[in-house]
Amino acid sequence: MTPSLPLSIFVVEDNEWYGKLLVHRLGQNPGHSVQRFTTARACLDQLSERPDVITLDYSLPDAKGEQVLRQVRDRLPDTEVVVISGQEDVSTAVSLLRQGAYDYLVKDENTLDRLWNIMSKVGQQVSLRRENFLLRQQIGARYAPSQAILGEHPSIKQVHSLIAKAARTAITVSVTGETGTGKELAAKAIHFQSDRASHPFVAVNMAAIPRELLESELFGHEKGAFTGAVGRRVGRLEEANTGTLFLDEIADLDLSLQAKLLRVLQEREVTRVGGNQRVPFDVRLIVATHRDLLAEVQAGRFREDLYYRLLGLPLALPPLRQRGADGLVLAERFVQDFCALNNLPPQQLTDEACQRLQEHPFPGNVRELKAVVELAAVLADGDLIQAEDLPLRAGSRLVGPGSLLSLRDQTTAIVQNCLDEMAGDVLAVAARLRIGKSTIYRMIQMQEVRVG
Repeated sequence: MTPSLPLSIFVVEDNEWYGKLLVHRLGQNPGHSVQRFTTARACLDQLSERPDVITLDYSLPDAKGEQVLRQVRDRLPDTEVVVISGQEDVSTAVSLLRQGAYDYLVKDENTLDRLWNIMSKVGQQVSLRRENFLLRQQIGARYAPSQAILGEHPSIKQVHSLIAKAARTAITVSVTGETGTGKELAAKAIHFQSDRASHPFVAVNMAAIPRELLESELFGHEKGAFTGAVGRRVGRLEEANTGTLFLDEIADLDLSLQAKLLRVLQEREVTRVGGNQRVPFDVRLIVATHRDLLAEVQAGRFREDLYYRLLGLPLALPPLRQRGADGLVLAERFVQDFCALNNLPPQQLTDEACQRLQEHPFPGNVRELKAVVELAAVLADGDLIQAEDLPLRAGSRLVGPGSLLSLRDQTTAIVQNCLDEMAGDVLAVAARLRIGKSTIYRMIQMQEVRVG
């Protein structure tokens, strides 16, 4: 038989012969670490070793199976327990399974084979759990405050400190800052450093959803609630249950919906559009806006009671122009990441390019800086990004030679540059830029870019 994945196994069996048989069978996988105990107390005393699975004799000299199972589940909820009994008792089996036992086996000629198959299944679950744990660690490291919001300026150090404090509690956080300062990054940093990191992070941009659809988007709807509601839809509040809900551009929320949101947040229950059932939820709330929310309250465009309900811990992100040399730190990081992602040789900014970046006001903040240096990395010849490669004009927004560039224009410029550099090889350009070849063919057909 194919050996199962390596596991740490405790065998709890007071029968000398049968215990050795179990240890021998499970030890046929050389990756397994198998220890045998003859009493419940001896096993429980070693739970600090955190075994992946325990095979548990139901009748031990010092305890019954359900007593041991209960203590294991309390102390090690991820450890699987397989109960092995000399007698078949359906009511006992059902009771143990309800208490969290992985399986209940009766000692017979098939027990060892069944146990081997169980170990294979448990091994797959443990492997997946380990992978998820490592992934969460990687995500957590990626969204550590100092990594999510790069910079050494004192104002950014203060942001790092507040993110760390916010992550330790479930307090509502209100993030403010100009467009492009990294409000969603700050929200993710709080989420992935909190005890909700393994639960959903759901983001909703209030300004991007039509007003007539926003209620359904937030609260969900029942089948037939309105024309086009062909089935039940879970809203974002329910989707974010046990996790974090990030409401971006909260100032754009319509006044009528502000009242409904306030009620839902106060009661911690949501009623789907067209329904009557109240659905409880548990979410950590983070809101963001580039506007002065208090000024919106004073102007009568935002409810005062909702404002104070959402205020929580205020987190203000400074604009890039107020962060000193942080702009160059970010620019160098963006160039490194872009080159690595697109398999380009490493590139560096010349002193003249750095000087030009420092002189630019960057009204689009970090988002604009990222777009500028990534396009410059494409336009540059060789491994140095010159000042003339930077699509900037003093005091203005991102521009190309002689004209303002929208995001679409920037995309077109990047694609055209790659087509020129790679002799019109559409497949190679698509692979390099990680976009679909159909996108490039469509741009050629629309005469947005040219080949040859």
